[in-house]
Amino acid sequence: MGMIALDCDQQFSLWREQARALLGHGIDPADVTWAQGPMDDLLAVPAPLPEGPGPFRAKVPAALLAQLEQASRYCGEQRWNLLYEVLWRVAHGDRTAMLPGDRLGSELHRRIKQVSREAHHLHAFVRFVPLPAALAAQLQLDLVAYHQPAHDILESASGHFAERLGRQRWLIATDRDGIRFDGHTLDYRRYCPEPWRQWAQHADDPGADLWRTYYRHIFNPARLNPDAMRMHMPGRFWRHLPEGMLIPQLMGQARQGKQRDGQALEVAQQAGKRIGKARD
Repeated sequence: MGMIALDCDQQFSLWREQARALLGHGIDPADVTWAQGPMDDLLAVPAPLPEGPGPFRAKVPAALLAQLEQASRYCGEQRWNLLYEVLWRVAHGDRTAMLPGDRLGSELHRRIKQVSREAHHLHAFVRFVPLPAALAAQLQLDLVAYHQPAHDILESASGHFAERLGRQRWLIATDRDGIRFDGHTLDYRRYCPEPWRQWAQHADDPGADLWRTYYRHIFNPARLNPDAMRMHMPGRFWRHLPEGMLIPQLMGQARQGKQRDGQALEVAQQAGKRIGKARD
C-alpha cells in the first residue's frame, strides 16, 4: 500500500473527518501524511483515503479533542501528522500520549502553550487606528488594525475585542485571514479580502506622534533588560507599533551610557521644582 497523502485545507473540522476514516480502517500514522506542499518522501506512492467508516470503533475523551483542536492552530512542521499520532495512541488505549511527560504529549502541550501565548500577543500588541469620520462612515468601520501572528489564532482569540470595545466597529487583517466586527456579530474570513488588508495596512494613526512622545519620556534606560523585553515583546511586532521605531534607538542609547541617567534626556533637562523640608 502506498503512502496516503491528504490535504485538510488547514481546517480542523476537515482533518477530524479524515482522521476518523483513517482510524476506522486501522491506518497506521506511519502510512499517512498531511502534506503542506510537495511530499517529503519522493518514493511514496499517493493512495486514496479509505471510503466508509471502517470496522474499528474507538472512543476518545472529550478533553483530547479539545487539546487537538487547540494544537491544530500551531503553524509548523508535522502540524497535522502529530495530531493523528496522538489520536492513534489514545484510541488504542495509551492515554499517556495526552500527558506532558510523554514524548508526543510533550510536543502537543508545547504547541498548545505556543498557541495560547500567541493569543496573548494578539491581545497585547494589536494597535487599532481610529478612522476619520468621513472614511468611517464610508467603510462602516471605526477602528482598523494589522497584525502578523505566528499561528492561526485570529478567529479563536478575537472575541476578546468584541467584549472590550462595546459597539465600536473594528477590523483586524493579517497576511492570511481577517475578522470584522459590526458592533453585533463577528465576520471571520479564512482568506483576508484585499480591501481589508489595504485599509488596515495604510491607515494613518492621528495619535501616533503623541504616543511616541509619551513612550520616549517614560522609557527608563536604567531598568532596561533587552532579553526580557524581547521575550515579552518579540521584535516581529515592533514594525506595527507606533513606538516600534523608537525601541532600537532607545536601547542603543542605554548601551552608550544613558543607562546611568535613569531617565529620558528630555526629563533630565527639565528644571524641576524644589521641595522644602516638612516641619514637625
